[in-house]
Amino acid sequence: MVHITRRERFSSAHKLENKNLTFKENCDTFGACYNVHGHNYELFVTVKGEVNNKTGFVTNLKDLKKILNTYIISKLDHQVINEVSFMKNKIASTENVCIAIWDELYEQVKNKLNCELFCVKVLETENNIFEYFGEK
Repeated sequence: MVHITRRERFSSAHKLENKNLTFKENCDTFGACYNVHGHNYELFVTVKGEVNNKTGFVTNLKDLKKILNTYIISKLDHQVINEVSFMKNKIASTENVCIAIWDELYEQVKNKLNCELFCVKVLETENNIFEYFGEK
């Protein structure tokens, strides 16, 4: 089993807000992040599989790049995360972004790349890093 990781970058804004909380509760819970603010994110998507004897690849990285750009980067880059279709009705935390990216990619990777999604990792800042490995 070999793991392959592809990195992409995107810049997005978000606001941490729970619509079921009052203004004060949101301010107390999310602090400055209750305001719209942005990050230059790094996305790392890791897939795993067996090496194909014919190609020497687990999967073609060009195909992984295309899927990431089509289903994730084109939807998130220079957008407000709270307004992205796969983030509707979710708190736009980076934890939830990781899970949503996993959900968007899981079937695409399985059906089009002939391998398995292993990890979605998002760097919000150099100090804040989030990883999701799917439900176990």
